[in-house]
Amino acid sequence: MAPLLATPVAPSTPKRRPGGGADLRPWEGAFGTVNEYEILLMLDPELSEERGNEIVARVRERVEGDGGKWDGHEPWGRRKLAYEIDHKPEGVYHLLLFTAAPETLAEVSRVLKITDGVIRHLAVKRVKGGQTKAPAPVAAVSQGADDDSGTAE
Repeated sequence: MAPLLATPVAPSTPKRRPGGGADLRPWEGAFGTVNEYEILLMLDPELSEERGNEIVARVRERVEGDGGKWDGHEPWGRRKLAYEIDHKPEGVYHLLLFTAAPETLAEVSRVLKITDGVIRHLAVKRVKGGQTKAPAPVAAVSQGADDDSGTAE
C-alpha cells in the first residue's frame, strides 16, 4: 500500500503586505496616510435646524475622534432641486471640509447612508484651490423659448 501524501495546509495567519496594509484597497496606500476630503451633504428640508446641526456635529466628532482634523463647515442653505427626491422639491446643503484617513471617510459615509434626514451625500478628495462658497442660484429658464423662425415651439 502506498503511503498517504501530506496535503499542504494554509498558514493560520495570512501574510501581510509590508506596512501592515493587508486590508487596504490599492488606491489607499499604507495605514496612517491622511487626505483632504469634502462632503456635500443634502438634508431633508423638513428637518429641524437643530437636527441638521446635530448630524454635522456627529460627523465632526467622528473625524476628530479618529485623529483627523476638521477644516470647516460651509452651510449653503436651502436650494431647489433639479428633480424631486422622495417627493421633496428642495434640499438643505452643507459642505463639510476635513482631513482624515480613508478608513474614517468610509465610516462617515456608512453612517450618513443610514442616518434619517440625510437625502444624499457625496464624498470626494478636495481639489487644491477649489471653491467652497455656495454657487449662485441659477435663474429660471423661460418656458416659451422661440426658435430661429420666431415661432414658439
